[in-house]
Amino acid sequence: QVQLVESGGGLVQPGGSLRLSCAASRSIFTFNAMGWYRQAPGKQRELVATLTKGGSTHYADSVKGRATISRDNAENTVYLQMKSLKPEDTAVYYCNAAMGIYVTTNYWGQGTQVTVSS
Repeated sequence: QVQLVESGGGLVQPGGSLRLSCAASRSIFTFNAMGWYRQAPGKQRELVATLTKGGSTHYADSVKGRATISRDNAENTVYLQMKSLKPEDTAVYYCNAAMGIYVTTNYWGQGTQVTVSS
C-alpha cells in the first residue's frame, strides 16, 4: 500500500524559507512522477512543482525562482525548498505521486500547513 507523509510545515515570516519533506513508503522510482500541490481555504488545489522519474522539473509561475523540488533516492523522499516566502504562499501543501502506464493512479499525503505571516 502506498503511503506518503509530509512534514516541515509551520509558521514563517515573509521573506523566510522552509523545506518540506515527503517520505514515501516505497521506492520513488515506482512512480512516474512526484510533486507538490497546495490549497488555501476556499480555493482550488493548485500545482506547485513536479519531478519526473527521469529528473525533469516543472514549477508554477507563482513560485518559479523561489522553489526547488529535489529527491533523495536512498531515503525515498522528495523535498520542496521554498525561499522568499510571501503571505500568498499560505496553504496546506500536499505531496502527490502518480503511478501507472495507460491509467494513472494518484496518491496523496495528509498535507502540511504552511503559514506565512508577520
